[in-house]
Amino acid sequence: MVLTAASLLFILLTNPAGLTNWQGTSFAPVRDPDWFNLFAAALSTLPVAFRRRWPFVLLVLTGVPEAVLNALGYNAGLGGIGGLVLLYTVAAYRGLALSLAAVAVFVITSAVNVAIGSQPVTWMDQLVIFVVMTLCWVIGRSVRLRRAYLAELTQRADRLERAREADTRAARAEERSRIARELHDVVAHHVSVMTVQASAARRMLDSDPDVARDALTAIEEMGRTAMAEMRNIVGVLRTDGPAEREPQPGMHDLPTLVEQMREAGLRTQLWVEGERLGLPPGLDLAAYRLIQEALTNSLRHAGPTARAWVTVRQEAGELTVHVEDDGRGAAAELAQPSNGTGHGLVGIKERVALYGGVLRIGPRDGGGFEVRARFPLKDRP
Repeated sequence: MVLTAASLLFILLTNPAGLTNWQGTSFAPVRDPDWFNLFAAALSTLPVAFRRRWPFVLLVLTGVPEAVLNALGYNAGLGGIGGLVLLYTVAAYRGLALSLAAVAVFVITSAVNVAIGSQPVTWMDQLVIFVVMTLCWVIGRSVRLRRAYLAELTQRADRLERAREADTRAARAEERSRIARELHDVVAHHVSVMTVQASAARRMLDSDPDVARDALTAIEEMGRTAMAEMRNIVGVLRTDGPAEREPQPGMHDLPTLVEQMREAGLRTQLWVEGERLGLPPGLDLAAYRLIQEALTNSLRHAGPTARAWVTVRQEAGELTVHVEDDGRGAAAELAQPSNGTGHGLVGIKERVALYGGVLRIGPRDGGGFEVRARFPLKDRP
């Protein structure tokens, strides 16, 4: 609306009967303004108000009344400025191809107006028109590219934020899974041993009180050990600063574990072969928990007369852990988990997969059950 009002005022001020000092310039019209002149001039500028919706179409349409006014000798007003505004809008809000087409339309419209106009246009006028047109197009394209760049940055930030949230959720899920595995391994092992020893103590309470007393003492020690390990695991969840915790068990604790199994009634033997080099802490704990869970399953399912063998072989580039028993077999029972049975085997699979190992769980040739895992070891200096 402001551009239209300015255009009409410009027409009225530059008519031959008005300001005579415009005579002899390229702005001087041949005919006096009338209602047709004002109406056509308004048609060439009013559509600029709707430039955001149809800038290219309006650029084409507004050139028509301007050309008609120039052909009839009227003053076209500020229609050319409206064309520049529309050219800028196309460059700023439309694609490159359409903006170049808009430049072509503007150049053709300007050439037609110069050719049919009643006043001569100097080369300086043409140079000014070309420079202004180029500036409008360049500024419009710069605005569009800047807007696209900022939009891309915003989208990239959103993607990074979503990825960060997904990583956080995955890390939390992994931490919960890790803690669940640790709690299961600790609770299942110690409770299984305590259950077997309590059963033995009950049977021997009347016939051999000394044996029953020893079993109860072992249960008490096992309970304290379980509570200490559980406090150690739960301590990881605390966020009020680092706390001093007992070191996690590892392969160096295998003799103690085997002795616990023997006291619980599972005749267990341990062989450690090959190199005796230190393992990474995570792998050291994973291998220990695997053996612990396998022996706990043997204690549960192999039977009272079963024997178990644990073989640990550490070679260059590989750690092999093999736990087997000659009991009645746990395959059928573990294949159909009930009341939590089988979750330990899931934990074993997760631990082995976490360190890129290979796992075999199943019946043993000649009877019994076995768990065999191979862990790759990174090269050490």
